[in-house]
Amino acid sequence: MPRLLLAEDEADLTRALTAVLALQGYEVDTASNGREAVEAAGLHAYDCMIFDVMMPVMDGMEAVRRIRETGDTTPVIMLTAKSGVDDRVEGLDAGADDYLTKPFAMKELLARLRSLTRRSDGFAPSHLSFGSVTLNTAEQELSAGNSIRLSRKEFQLMELFMRNPGKTMTTEEIFRRIWKDEKDAGPGLVWVYVSYLRHKLTAIQADISIEGEKDGAYTLVRS
Repeated sequence: MPRLLLAEDEADLTRALTAVLALQGYEVDTASNGREAVEAAGLHAYDCMIFDVMMPVMDGMEAVRRIRETGDTTPVIMLTAKSGVDDRVEGLDAGADDYLTKPFAMKELLARLRSLTRRSDGFAPSHLSFGSVTLNTAEQELSAGNSIRLSRKEFQLMELFMRNPGKTMTTEEIFRRIWKDEKDAGPGLVWVYVSYLRHKLTAIQADISIEGEKDGAYTLVRS
């Protein structure tokens, strides 16, 4: 189930959007202002985030800027009542990936979500770094004091952690993201592959580690 962050201060719109998105198979976390949204984005891994521009405490533009400054590349759709070109440009410059003007058709928002989450799955920068560790996405190679190659599933799991350092992800969430298309797989594989990665991080003398216990939640942290 894809996980979304919806940051919107209009309570009625939040309830309506959450209900429709849940019916479409999305898990939705909500925030009523930009500061709450920044805090949520720093704690959890999302497939996409939807931000209203005009929010109290911190507006959507500033919230997206702060999230991007942390290196978070999660796709963002910006919602706004303003339709001017300058407003759209400002939103895109802040780090948004797409822009919808209120009022909008729900089917259009759903189409944009599908497009951005597909694009996110297929996009990988050539290198991801955290602490002393670099993940070469082209070679599926992990390096720090020395280097080691990863199997396909090890790479997919390490990439997920490297894209979301410091964020806590449950076993179920990780399993859905990495093994979603494998009918014969089970959540127990998450612990197996976390164990493989822990051994390889030790082997390359990494200064990062994966915290968490079997069947629980995991977080990539600095050691």
